Amino acid sequence: MAAKTRTGPSFPDRWDLTHLLDDPAKELEPLLTELETTVAKIEAARPTLSPTMAAKNLHALLTLSESFSQGSSKLGAFAYLWFSENTKDAEARSFKSRVEERLTALGNRLLFFDLWWQSVDEANAERLMAGAGDLRYHLETIRRFKPHTLSEPEEKIVNLKNVTGRSAVHTLYDIVTNGLTFTLTVGGKKKTMNREGLMAYVRSQKAGVRQAAYQELYRVFTAQRDVLGEIYKTLVTDWKSENLGLRQFASPIASRNLGNDVPDKAVDVLLASCAKNADIFQQYFRLKAKICKIAPMSRYHLYAPHRTEAKKYRYQDAAKMVLEAYRGFSPTLADLAEQVFRDRHIDGPTRPGKLGGAYCYSIVPGMTPYVMLNYTGEARDIATMAHELGHAVHGMMAADHSVFTFHSTLPLAETASVFGERILSDALMSQEQNKAVRQGLLLGQLDDIYATVLRQAYFVRFEKLAHQMIADGATADQLASAYLGELRQQFGKAVKVPNEFQWEWITIPHLFASPFYCYAYSFGNLLVLALYQMYREQGQAFVPKYLQLLATGGSQSPQDILHKVGVDMTADAFWQSGFDTIREMVTQLETTM
Repeated sequence: MAAKTRTGPSFPDRWDLTHLLDDPAKELEPLLTELETTVAKIEAARPTLSPTMAAKNLHALLTLSESFSQGSSKLGAFAYLWFSENTKDAEARSFKSRVEERLTALGNRLLFFDLWWQSVDEANAERLMAGAGDLRYHLETIRRFKPHTLSEPEEKIVNLKNVTGRSAVHTLYDIVTNGLTFTLTVGGKKKTMNREGLMAYVRSQKAGVRQAAYQELYRVFTAQRDVLGEIYKTLVTDWKSENLGLRQFASPIASRNLGNDVPDKAVDVLLASCAKNADIFQQYFRLKAKICKIAPMSRYHLYAPHRTEAKKYRYQDAAKMVLEAYRGFSPTLADLAEQVFRDRHIDGPTRPGKLGGAYCYSIVPGMTPYVMLNYTGEARDIATMAHELGHAVHGMMAADHSVFTFHSTLPLAETASVFGERILSDALMSQEQNKAVRQGLLLGQLDDIYATVLRQAYFVRFEKLAHQMIADGATADQLASAYLGELRQQFGKAVKVPNEFQWEWITIPHLFASPFYCYAYSFGNLLVLALYQMYREQGQAFVPKYLQLLATGGSQSPQDILHKVGVDMTADAFWQSGFDTIREMVTQLETTM
């Protein structure tokens, strides 16, 4: 497929971290000294803090705080990106640990400001926020956490504990899991690979290869189940001790909801709606079994490809396809996505030791985000590229905001990424006339929607169950049994679930790193289905509204942002409208048979 990009860019497949640090060994201490100086200036103003202080004096402190946040964000980003390149690199791991420790110590010295701001009376807080402009929502967010904030000494202890506690335990999970190797016999040849390489085979055209790939995944992971199970239980217990024991949240998930600025009710309605509509995907997998001639349909074969999907794609071609699709929707977004390649801020191919999965790191406003992929040439990898570049353009569109408000809150953080996937899928569908290929594209879309809506919601359902079970003293084996029960409820009689899938949860990084994170994917995908339907109805008139939504970043609450496009996140009807669209797609698939 020929690209329609204006400049005909090249597509480097390794990122350039020198835009953050050129020589980490030499630059670390001077950068930390600079941050130390900024912190000292803020500390010097502590005696002047008063509810009756002049607004201009508060804003001067906020400017210093922004400067510190920008500097620490760049340093922290470099440490994580370098670690991501090769999790086995001892020098990178050491640097990451040093940076985390020093930044935590500096951040602790600034805790007094948030605590003071929470203590200001409502009348003076409103007076001081009146002229804060873009920082108003940031200041409101600090006050939102007032009921769950500890004393300054306690907050400092929690932060210090997290460096050698939660953060260190999670890093251990990354080191263990990203160092695993897998062996698979393909075409009579035994191959050794990392997880990203192995997972490409769960989409093999051959049923035996798909099954063998999953069995090898769980053979290797279950050999580590004791240590991974203990890591998970430790992280969950830590979450409970801090958020329920110390901060007095009503439930483990309530902490995540407050951080997302999403009402508990909205999340409850979302998860209930997902469970209620599981039958849509059960029907889909019955149809897929017929189309792909799979009997019986098993969890091994969930991502079985359509017969038209065997093709491998070069990295360069994938980049052109994504940019072309973006340009068909909005030249503005295409130019921003192209800039990620042009600035060499994308790391594409999979490598031994490289952090698994994919992510986008938007560091500070005005800096091109960094994107990490594990590209293996599968069709799914093209969608992942479109997804992560969506995150990147979202951050770039919000570049006019403060470092505190350009990041979208979590539920809206998936909007641009998932929308980018929809743009790509729709572009490919509109260009394709062959009925079999169109059927294959529709299967691919529904596979993706399943993976990012129902699958993610059931992760969170399991987490809610697991957090309670661990509080009651459950073992890893009991957690696995509970997970298997959730899987079998999700798939009903449509998909058989072999016993080894009970250990799937220990392979999911988000469950370890970010409890209850995954409902953001369900939220974002169902939201995008509604927004994309608006685009289809309104055409180009919708594009400026969408770009404005992205440009808002995290400068307003999710409810306020979505209200402007007519969305009520607490209404069951809204979530159901997303599932109605999915049901229509399943019906459309049935007509192709």
